[in-house]
Amino acid sequence: MKIGALSAETGVSPRLLRYYEEQGLLTSFRADGGHRRYGPDAPVVVRRIRTLLAAGLPTKVIKDVLPCASGSGDVLDACTLGQLRGRLTGLDEQLAELQATRQALAAILTATERAGELVGAA
Repeated sequence: MKIGALSAETGVSPRLLRYYEEQGLLTSFRADGGHRRYGPDAPVVVRRIRTLLAAGLPTKVIKDVLPCASGSGDVLDACTLGQLRGRLTGLDEQLAELQATRQALAAILTATERAGELVGAA
């Protein structure tokens, strides 16, 4: 399968497909003339990559867990549980930090609005 056909079938740009290949997520071979050719499983692999990216996994992690993917990519072998749990814990920590930052900003905004109301009333 040529890169254009893979792009058309998956909706992923050729540039992004080349990036996936550079990151070791997708493999191709060179046909006569040096053009990239992908195997018949390439559309499935690309869909798995997209599914894992949508779940917030960086390409470095995807490279490690992709061989454990089955089906559309939303089910992985148990050997990946540690990585997935670690990533989820990291996201939970980021969410908590963002919530604390939001609360601090909201408190400053409220105090500033009240101070402006007091100045306007004087």
